[in-house]
Amino acid sequence: MARFATVLLTGGTGFVGRHLSSALATRFADAKLVLLCRPGEKPQRADVHYLTAELTDEASVSVAVEEIRPDLVLHLAAQASVGDAIGTAEETWRVNFCGTMWLAAAMARVCPRATFLFVSSAEVYGANFSNKPVREDTPLLPLNPYARAKAAAEAMLADVLPPSARLIVARSFNHTGAGQDERFALPAFAAQIARIERGEKAPRLSVGNLSAERDFLDVEDVVDAYVRLIDTAGLPQRATFNVASGQAHAMSDLLGRLRRLAAADFEISVDPDRMRASDVPCSVGDASKLRKAAGWAPRRSIDDTLSRLLDYWRERAASAPTS
Repeated sequence: MARFATVLLTGGTGFVGRHLSSALATRFADAKLVLLCRPGEKPQRADVHYLTAELTDEASVSVAVEEIRPDLVLHLAAQASVGDAIGTAEETWRVNFCGTMWLAAAMARVCPRATFLFVSSAEVYGANFSNKPVREDTPLLPLNPYARAKAAAEAMLADVLPPSARLIVARSFNHTGAGQDERFALPAFAAQIARIERGEKAPRLSVGNLSAERDFLDVEDVVDAYVRLIDTAGLPQRATFNVASGQAHAMSDLLGRLRRLAAADFEISVDPDRMRASDVPCSVGDASKLRKAAGWAPRRSIDDTLSRLLDYWRERAASAPTS
């Protein structure tokens, strides 16, 4: 069973990071948990330490790692929206590749025996997605700047981190839950439904590509996978795992499930701005390697996840200030 004295979490104030920081504080209660925050950003929780650094500034990252000297790093910080990445490719590479490289280089110099969990993305498989679940040995054919930067970062980490460091790459498939913003499809659906229910929005829901099939997990199951991976003894020094349910759901089906949970009727309108040229028809992952290595399995059903997501946005809509 792994034990860590100092844990560094990047992206700890983001969607997944907020859930993960809570799980880490519980699982490694005796460890010092440090959140690496951007300038002007501060975690809302009082039970964690935080340090400010600009991830795209090599010197800033180096100083932070020198001060913290972690024996475990969980690197979540990224420009996380594929849609945003297409319009801001340079910034995406600066954050998702260069920021990762500066962090890895500092770790190699200061903490060469540390464990480094890198949250990559299923997007790296790109054009090699088919109707069958992809495995970790499926060749990578990324289709957009976000995916290409993630794939390049995976390769770079294997080179820059020394052999003494343990590198775990988690290729996470789609996930959702409380706190995910409206740049992503399911929270965009749920938020619109919540506003329609309150009469704050016309009964018309804007959507993108509903024919796409995606492998979705609850954020709590994703966080459980990360914690299990860093807490599993005997992993190779270099290991890559899909974090996936193994089931694909058409976006039209997921919207239909949300619609049945809604307390108001609405029509559906396709918004061209929500369509992505690089959409693949179906993305689904085989996570049998993760299940075998870490004893992990999803615990939340897709219906439970959608119900809780809609309730979250109902609460947000009810507490929003009125004009």
